[in-house]
Amino acid sequence: MKNTNRILLSILVLMLSVLTVSNVSAQRFMRQSRILGWADDNNYLMFDKDDEGNQVVMSVNVKTGKKKVYDEYRDSQSELSDALPSEFSMGFGSTVNDDQKSVVLQKDNDLWYFKLGDEEVKRLTQNPDTEDNPMISPEGNKVAFTRNKELYVIDIESGKETRLTFDATDRIYNGWASWVYFEEILGRGSRYSAFWWSPDGEKIAYLHTDDNPVPLFIINRIDEQDGLHGLQEVVPYPKPGDPNPNVKMGIVDVNSTETVWVKTDDNIDQYIAWPSWTPDSKKLMIQVLNRDQNDMKFILADVNNGDFKEVYSETRDSWIDFFTDVHIMKDGSGFVLRSSRSDWNNLYYYNWEGGLVRQLTDFDWRISSISRVDENNRVVYFSGTGGESTDNHFFKVGLDGTGLVKFTKEPGSHSCNVSPNGKYVIDTWSNINTPTTMVALDATGNSVRVIEEPAAIEFDPTKNARSELVRIPATDGFMLPAIITYPLNFDENKKYPVVFTIYGGPDAGNVRNSYMGNRTGWYAENNIITISVDHRASGHFGKKGLDYMHRNLGKWEMLDYIEAVKWLRGKPFVDPERMGITGSSYGGYTTAMALTNGADYWTHGVASSSVTDWRLYDNVYTERFMDRPQDNPEGYKVGSVLTYTENFKGKLLIIHGMEDDNVHMQNSVYLISKLQDEGKMFDMMIYPGGRHGWGGAKSVHNRTNINKYWLKWFFGEE
Repeated sequence: MKNTNRILLSILVLMLSVLTVSNVSAQRFMRQSRILGWADDNNYLMFDKDDEGNQVVMSVNVKTGKKKVYDEYRDSQSELSDALPSEFSMGFGSTVNDDQKSVVLQKDNDLWYFKLGDEEVKRLTQNPDTEDNPMISPEGNKVAFTRNKELYVIDIESGKETRLTFDATDRIYNGWASWVYFEEILGRGSRYSAFWWSPDGEKIAYLHTDDNPVPLFIINRIDEQDGLHGLQEVVPYPKPGDPNPNVKMGIVDVNSTETVWVKTDDNIDQYIAWPSWTPDSKKLMIQVLNRDQNDMKFILADVNNGDFKEVYSETRDSWIDFFTDVHIMKDGSGFVLRSSRSDWNNLYYYNWEGGLVRQLTDFDWRISSISRVDENNRVVYFSGTGGESTDNHFFKVGLDGTGLVKFTKEPGSHSCNVSPNGKYVIDTWSNINTPTTMVALDATGNSVRVIEEPAAIEFDPTKNARSELVRIPATDGFMLPAIITYPLNFDENKKYPVVFTIYGGPDAGNVRNSYMGNRTGWYAENNIITISVDHRASGHFGKKGLDYMHRNLGKWEMLDYIEAVKWLRGKPFVDPERMGITGSSYGGYTTAMALTNGADYWTHGVASSSVTDWRLYDNVYTERFMDRPQDNPEGYKVGSVLTYTENFKGKLLIIHGMEDDNVHMQNSVYLISKLQDEGKMFDMMIYPGGRHGWGGAKSVHNRTNINKYWLKWFFGEE
């Protein structure tokens, strides 16, 4: 349940169900331009139409807006795709080289290589076993990959294949991540890849993982073609308090095949991940986090002997996340990182000796990302909220900590594109009331030219739903951000049902001051108000806000969401007898908690893929916030849906994918068993073959089924 692409996808799915038109028609909104890149420091590139109406790439002068066709533009990936023979395609598993001129493809269970200008696709492997996660070397002359969880490299020109590791089994992996590392540490975008090329292409750092200590979890499967007697999927899955996989970092020479092991202590229960190479390929920085996840160390290892020294450390009473936003300086001077050690995310510049060169920022608001480090001009570009947590603005600061510039002025969400040498910035922005606008700014943030005006307002209450960004006061002073979307033809003199669309996990807020788009949305079309609320630990209130959740998952979210229900009950147009909530994954947990722990406030809920007891989820995610069950028994009890089932009195639809490898269906089974034992009535839908989400016909069925339940519950429709 790591806060990465999967969480963002869950939030996106929730938001797409409620996104509504706010003040414009669809036709007027669907015309926003997109910057493709830069021709030079004075001219940006974008699609447009020529005099004959053909879509072409134009070079546009930032100051004057003068356009000319840019014949030099090449969409390299499209070129590669178009140049491939018809029997090949750049689908899932394809790896495009950094120079955008070559690609490794997966076809017929083997790897193939193609370069622009070649007449044929070259077959690299011919083996009955699958090659996974191909990664082209920095020079573009080799490809590393895993096969049967061993690490290999192949020379593209000669076709010589070299095996680099030799001890993999069904529970020991080289360059291949264990399930819990893939899910919670490296992220699902890694596709189980756990190896990293050195800049000179001579070495590969890789994780050696021994999953033998980890207990196995059995997932029962349905195979309609070959499963008359049942099928099982057995996965090493560590639950809270369970042993972890044993992991160490190796550095293998691709020529000699000799591995040097970084000399971390194998007897210490800790997590090792996210390596960063120094530019000269002589050292490897590795992040080492203790089992309690509150003591982070960056160690710098010598690739020749595995000796290391500590170059950065950070501790906190609650928890520390792995650092996924570290910039390694190309001049070899050190690294820039984004840390919340001061309770808010700020930027710090360290050298390789572990010395702080400079704290670059000192804000009491959140820096959300390092966008670019311009070493030539000695500046860092970054995004952050500024003083309003629902905004996103764009800034730069010198590597000496001076010369701060805030480029973006208007309240809202800004996305910026900087010219090659930093002369101009193209700002694309919107807010809750303003459709997307594009402006050009100079290096000091002054406006140069409006590139594209926002769409004209054409609000029709019969066709467009209105969204409102508000703050809801909690009794202890927190002002909780929320977005409310009202139904079509909204009438304050009528009573409407409400549905909370929720995710609710730590540091996973989704209330943003941005334009809501042109989707009317099913809820708005069916006379249902929707609301999305971010609680105190959603990220809006810094690390101190997040720390409320330490050892307390479920407690503060519920208290804050209950404040939102009380606030809604004070509105004359809200029907408190039709107070719904829905979410998936952590949002399913929040929904199940709302209908049990919060049963006096919510009347209806749809809970999908839900955690119901934190003892049943994986240890890396759960222990980050809750510590181990033996160390926090009361917290686990208070945070379990099963503790409150006797309170349940509303209407609940429980949904789960039968083959969910992330939040096991065991969670929902525990819940329904407890409800049955207490004589509580509920509804449930299981999706055979469904993982932590599913597509195709079953996805359509799921959405249709959920909608039918809301109509039946709220309006009595069958």
